[in-house]
Amino acid sequence: MLKFFIHWLKANSVILLNASSLIGATAITSGLGFIYWWIAARQFPPEAIGMASASISAVMLLGTMSMFGLGTLLITELPRNPREAGSIMSTALLVVGLLGTLVGGVFALIASHSSAGFQPLGASPIDTLTFAVGVGFFAVTLVLDQALIGLLRGGLQFWRNTIFAILKLAALLVAYLWPSHQPGMKIYATWMVSSGLSLALFAVNVVLKKNWRSKNYWPRWQILRKLGLPAIQHHMLNLTLLAPTQLLPIVVTFMLSARMNAWFYVAWMIASVLFIVPGALTTVLHAINAAQQTTLARKARVTIGIALLVALLANLVILIGAQQILGIFGKEYANEAAWCLRILALTAFPLTIKNHYISICRIQDRIMTAMIAMIPGGLLELGAAALGAYTYGLLGLSLGWVLAIGVESVFMLPTVYKVIRPAQPYLARVQSAKTIIQPGNVWKVETIPLPRMDTLESLWLTKTVPLPVMPRGYSKDAGHSNDVRHSLSFRVNLVADPNVTEEGVV
Repeated sequence: MLKFFIHWLKANSVILLNASSLIGATAITSGLGFIYWWIAARQFPPEAIGMASASISAVMLLGTMSMFGLGTLLITELPRNPREAGSIMSTALLVVGLLGTLVGGVFALIASHSSAGFQPLGASPIDTLTFAVGVGFFAVTLVLDQALIGLLRGGLQFWRNTIFAILKLAALLVAYLWPSHQPGMKIYATWMVSSGLSLALFAVNVVLKKNWRSKNYWPRWQILRKLGLPAIQHHMLNLTLLAPTQLLPIVVTFMLSARMNAWFYVAWMIASVLFIVPGALTTVLHAINAAQQTTLARKARVTIGIALLVALLANLVILIGAQQILGIFGKEYANEAAWCLRILALTAFPLTIKNHYISICRIQDRIMTAMIAMIPGGLLELGAAALGAYTYGLLGLSLGWVLAIGVESVFMLPTVYKVIRPAQPYLARVQSAKTIIQPGNVWKVETIPLPRMDTLESLWLTKTVPLPVMPRGYSKDAGHSNDVRHSLSFRVNLVADPNVTEEGVV
């Protein structure tokens, strides 16, 4: 049993290490982020904390929009174009950085004149520029982290996020030195500066490598023509996926109350920690199989198994200890949101199927198919949540949303199942050609059935399947001809079907 487990760990080490880096980076930044805000709350007045947290929330939204789908697109394209990886990355990072800075500047000018809470963004050119550059840096870090997963360099992503979280804490101690008269902008500046420094340290690490060649990282703008349409498709799919979850707190506040939204939001954030696991696993699955789909079935079985096992264990913990977990935030949260948390945690099971469906669509370049499926699914999520809130309050909203995800997963399950359990191995009919042929049956090689050849154009799609070497000196007629020393081989036509892999029909 132990040997089997060790072998399994080695066979799936790439998935485990890269998924762990994503989960670990989230854990590190969240843990140190809690300490960051705890220290900030003791150094600055509540008004400054409120302004800084609102600005950072705006940066996250604007930075995500400024990615324009290039993050998930790079996960697909980098494994397929390893020789151009440096140029593709530098081009994408430069584009999202400039776009994010521009979007951030426009937002700062508009928001500072239309909202009293955001007036500090336009208090001085330095404050406006600080906010705008922060949006650009955040967009770059998002794309860079996903690109590193696409290259299966999750360790670098983990260390960049860890350095960022540590630098942010250190910068908070000297935040008063920032040239701004707005306390909230001093706090925000620590976040912006730390993002920039973590990117600079990463760039230095790349330049100091032995195989560094500046021409390999020079931006190539013609790449944008090639990646433009796929990037838009990925962007639209990402927005379609994010919209329902981003709108749920608004639905709670609008239909119930701000007080109930506080209970819901805390339960939602705790449950979201559980949702990170299937998200990280499917991101790595996307990166591994973007350029090589022949191992998709086996890898998908591994990621689904891990995600469901973690979901089961986490749900057992939450079922028993929901009140104790929520009690950290206060007795009121424990009493009012315990069952809400238990219900939301159940989403991990159907969400595993949904995330794998999306990952499979990205791998197979069926982005529009996924987006078309997500639009009615998102409307169903919001509609079921609203109906549940109207009928049974907070518990009804939570249950309605979970059931909606479950309905979506039922429609997505056949696609996922076809991938993890191929209908019939395509090369099973010629598998016997790889076994040792008995001397008396050598002449029967030509009777092995080959796949049909539909068109002459598919002749070039051939694959050589080696047969075992015949014993030296053997001949069918027992003449012991010493000339027979070469292995037999034949060519097998692969029908030009994109759904056919060496593992079977997807």
